[in-house]
Amino acid sequence: MGRARRTVVDAHLHIWDLARSEYPWLTPDLGPLHRTFTPEQAHTELEAAGIAAAVLVQAEDSERDTELMLEAASRHPWIAGVVGWVQLDDPAVAERQLDSPRLCGVRHLVHDDPRDDFLRLPVVRRSLRSLAERGLPFDVPDAWPRHLAATADLAAALPALQIVVDHLGKPPYGRADWDRWRDTLRAVAAHPNTTAKVSGLQVPGRPFTVAEVRPAWEAALELFGPGRLMWGSDWPLTVLVGGYGHAWEVMSSLIAELSADEQARILSGTASAVYGL
Repeated sequence: MGRARRTVVDAHLHIWDLARSEYPWLTPDLGPLHRTFTPEQAHTELEAAGIAAAVLVQAEDSERDTELMLEAASRHPWIAGVVGWVQLDDPAVAERQLDSPRLCGVRHLVHDDPRDDFLRLPVVRRSLRSLAERGLPFDVPDAWPRHLAATADLAAALPALQIVVDHLGKPPYGRADWDRWRDTLRAVAAHPNTTAKVSGLQVPGRPFTVAEVRPAWEAALELFGPGRLMWGSDWPLTVLVGGYGHAWEVMSSLIAELSADEQARILSGTASAVYGL
């Protein structure tokens, strides 16, 4: 357990405060998720799993949400970095927002943005060039089906920008478009400035088991290789499928099938290198 705490980084963890921000996607029909989740609660889950460090990732496209995470990072040493939001479609505003020293990456909820061409907008590309100049990676969440092909185009257009595909782009389990998702993810992985997170692979209503996750896991290994993957819990979203401990048990069982060096890359090395932890 002590060794795990020294070597495992949860590269994708959330906190949110319903009294502080709106979180439009976080509606009462999500049941146990529709409440505040604090850094203290997150730390309890990490400690129980023997994991000492985590990267906080934004849950709303707002300065309030990013400020919440940055304030938490200033108080809690287990928070290794913050992937926050900046206004990418306004380069002048984005430049100001990028000045926080605790910011280790940027994310925009592209799947909730009504603009299908968001990643191709000239103003957004300009802001993303600023990220590249600062050495900050860009996380792309829930990219399939609307934004995964555009992510490959972005990687080609901005080779200096490190791009992180969150949740493998959200594999379409049990759907007819599985092969198209895989082929599009292959086009993303063909660019060396891309990495991917084996995170958020749970689907409410479907069992979260090794057998269920294995097809997406094996696709990730084939397309990116262990050296360009990082693990993240996506807590507290995993509350819907058994909680942090169960999700960690499933994913760590798959990761344990790899060599020690490959495990180290997925459990800490890639996240540390990409986010500069």
